[in-house]
Parts: sequence; C-alpha cells; structure tokens
Amino acid sequence: MIRREARKFIRRLADNHYQPLNRIELNTQHLLHNVRLIQKLNPGHSIIPVVKANAYGHGLLQIAEMLNRADCSFLAVDGYFEAAQIRDITRHRVLVMGYIRPANARLLDTKRCSFVVQDIAGLRALGVLKRPVRVHLELNTGMYRLGLTPNELTEYLSTLKSYPNLQLEGVMTHLADADNGGSNTFTTKQVKLFDQTVGHILAQGFKPAFFHIAQTAGSTKVHSRYANAVRLGIGLYGINPLQPSDEHFKDLVGLQPVLGLKSTIIKVYDLKKGDRVSYNGIFTAPHSMRIGILPLGYYEGLPRALSNKGCVTGGKKQLPIVGRICMNHTIIDLKDTQLWVGDEVVVIDDDILQPNSLQSASRMSGNFSYEWLANLSSSLQRVIY
Repeated sequence: MIRREARKFIRRLADNHYQPLNRIELNTQHLLHNVRLIQKLNPGHSIIPVVKANAYGHGLLQIAEMLNRADCSFLAVDGYFEAAQIRDITRHRVLVMGYIRPANARLLDTKRCSFVVQDIAGLRALGVLKRPVRVHLELNTGMYRLGLTPNELTEYLSTLKSYPNLQLEGVMTHLADADNGGSNTFTTKQVKLFDQTVGHILAQGFKPAFFHIAQTAGSTKVHSRYANAVRLGIGLYGINPLQPSDEHFKDLVGLQPVLGLKSTIIKVYDLKKGDRVSYNGIFTAPHSMRIGILPLGYYEGLPRALSNKGCVTGGKKQLPIVGRICMNHTIIDLKDTQLWVGDEVVVIDDDILQPNSLQSASRMSGNFSYEWLANLSSSLQRVIY
C-alpha cells in the first residue's frame, strides 16, 4: 500500500513538471477587467459569466477558479455535467441553463445550483423532491430555440405554484439579433414582449430576484423595465461581438482578450527551390528557405482554413503558415530568423492589433471566432497568469 501511494505521488510530481509543447495562457487581469467593464456599462445589474462549452474553449476549471475574484451572482453553464465539475471550485452559485431529463432530477445538487426548467415534466420532477429548488423560467420571445411561448405560460405558472419547494428565482430570455449593426428593431420587439410577460408573472404573485435578457452584444442596447442582470458570454473572454459599423461597437472596444496560445518548434528543414510542403503540395518553395514544424494542427483547434493564409509570430516577426495544416502539425516559414528546435512561437496573440490575434485570423480565414475558441482541444495545457 505504501509503495503504491509513493508511486502515485511520484507520477503526480512528474506530471506537474512535465513541459508540454503547446500551451494556452490565460490572463486573470484581462478577465477581471472585462467583468468590470460590463458592470460599468450596466450599473445596478448583476453579472452572470457564461462558462459553458469548456468556458468557450478557455478551460472550465481554470476560468471558474479565476472568477472567484470577481463580483458575480452566478456562473452559467449549459449541462449539469459542467456544474458538477466546478461546484467545489467556484464560490459562486451555478445556473444550469440546458435541458435536464426529468429522470435525473433526484441526482441534482440543488443547494449549489439553480436550474432553467423548460417544461411541466421538469417542474414536476423537481417538485416531488421535497427539498428547496431554485428555478429560472425562460421565455421564448422570438429566438425559437428554448423557452416558453405565451400559450404555455399559464399551465407552467400554475404547476410552479402547486409545489411549495420550488422558488421562481429568475426569469430570462435570449436575444436573437443583438449583434445586428444595421437595426435594433427585432431586439426592441423581444424586449417589449419580455417586459409584458414579466409584468404578467409579477401580477400572479411571483417575486423573482433576477431578470436577465441580454448577452454581451445586447448589454449595450437593451432598455428593459425589469432587466437587472447580464449574461456575459463572449465578452467575458475579451471578444467584441459587434461589427465596427455598429454604433455600439465603441462601448465594447475596451474588452481585453484573455487567451493566448503558444507552440514549440520541433523540427527544422532547409528547402530547395521547388520543394513541396505538406498534403497535396499546395505550397512550393519559391527559393531556398527554412521551415519549422509545430506539433499543433486542426485536432488541437487550429482552423484548416488558415493553410497557406495565416501566420504565427516569433522573434517579433510574422512567420507565415505554409502548406496544408495537418491534424497534429503545422508548417511555418522561419524566414531570416534564428529560431530553432525548442523555441516557442505565438499561435494566437492576446493583442488584438497583431495579425495572429483571434479576431484578425478569424477575418482572414472566414472562421467564426466563437467556434474557433470552442474547438480548442481540452488536451491543451491551460496556465493561469
């Protein structure tokens, strides 16, 4: 027994000192700055950071830990499996927004978690638990993804009243068109319907503490009679979801990217003019040149669309990606640098002015920046700074 535990300890020690070839770096000060910026834009509103989908690829456990230094009402996740991972890490309550099978109700941690309940079956499953459960009601105001339509509301509220252990803690909706820089018409329509419906809910005697309608984009545009909380999604991570042409773009221009990605050169080749690189030979050396191989490809989350388009930076120089990006490898032009095996390069820069920032590279490749972040492999080491 003692020997077995000793071997485990040695393995853990070795793991802690293992130096990976790829590394995601997370900037705590940038994260906290983004929370404060949205708080300043929305005085009197509670902030609900959204950490679903592995915290938009940043790392669920790491971001939950970093947010312990932030003033938040909840951390919002999609599935209960995410809540279970962070409930002992975060000091905040967890809001589970995704659908939960009624059969799983008895397994839920109702002390640390609140739940967006979508249907009557879900309410009944929680109602028979005979322990307090905090519920958030989602309204469908035009997104048609989740939420109750007006004709479903009467039965829902009646069922809610029939179970004394169920507390209506919040009412929410989701804006479908808040990042539309040309028109706020649909957003205004959604807000109006939300306020009308909330008025009806209050008239039924319910007293929810939280009313949340806006995500990052909507936080700059929504004028609701009742809203007192913002679900901070992509803006939490320093990405402005609005286009420069949007009159509210400037409100979010101060967001600071939280994530940077670095990789390591593992092989160097000297090419002759005419040598072809990677799959299908889509790059041919136009002259003698040096290339470096990175142990990172589309499996790790680097979009294949950046083949022969994107760049990394090293030694303060832009190093073009050449040839097809592979599953686990990417080839870069080392140009006139002295970079060699073991040297690091920056794949995603947290400076939005750099050509390999997430925003710049997304525009170049045509990839949706949210999708790129969410696709960053969970196998990549994430380090908090």
